[in-house]
Amino acid sequence: MTAVLDHLAIGTPALTDGWELFGGVLGGTWVYGMDSPGYWWGQLEFAAGPKVELLTPTGGPDAAFLERFLAARGAGPHHFNFLVSDIRATLARIRALGIEPVGVSLDHPSWQEAFLHPRDAHGIVIQVAQQAGSPPAGTPPAELPERGPATSFGRLEAAGGDDGAAAAAELTWPGGKRIRLVREDGLPLGGSLHHVRFTRAEGTFGAQDRERAGLLAKRLGVTVELAGLRPYGMDGPGHAVPAPCRLASVGRGPAEWARGCDPWCFRVPAAFP
Repeated sequence: MTAVLDHLAIGTPALTDGWELFGGVLGGTWVYGMDSPGYWWGQLEFAAGPKVELLTPTGGPDAAFLERFLAARGAGPHHFNFLVSDIRATLARIRALGIEPVGVSLDHPSWQEAFLHPRDAHGIVIQVAQQAGSPPAGTPPAELPERGPATSFGRLEAAGGDDGAAAAAELTWPGGKRIRLVREDGLPLGGSLHHVRFTRAEGTFGAQDRERAGLLAKRLGVTVELAGLRPYGMDGPGHAVPAPCRLASVGRGPAEWARGCDPWCFRVPAAFP
């Protein structure tokens, strides 16, 4: 049995903001998307790392879960998705840990899924799914802008308040997919998504990109760390040096040096006037 981090899903009432940030600034390319009962979803992929999925409600009773989420929290990270090779075996292992999955749906051979409640999963919904082949690509949305320079979705960092947890732990999967779990007490539902990190394959993020990313990140309720390589970016033979990066965050204070960032990395709020 295998399980691989596939995507981060973000709920939003305004898809344009997501296309601008993850496509126009961060260089994501269209993978696939379509209407589902009550909501529309679409995914972008990057040079490495997991995909980003955008979700928006389309009305009717099946939209209630996403409408409740947006009414309570506004736009923001909704769930992590893990694709598994055997969902029944996965659910058995989850139950053996004393966690009862919710929303279990195993009726459709092409897509079988279940969810973990945020209280059991560091404050965010976890979706596990078994998929039989990829959906058709469909037509990219007209609002998707010209693709920006390529980036890698290098890391998701999630904060959790489990008293028995280590101070920090990093989990990795093939394809450059990583989640870093850090301990932080007093969080709602036991945890939160702290930030996501994107690194440009070539060059740095300019001031205009950083400001644009900050504004869009604020609207989407996400915290995005931007990193790159200095144009002269070598520290001795074969050693790339990270360039200054800015963290587009929500409702934070003045610019500050980022804890745990590489050298040359600092954070700036997205809460512009």
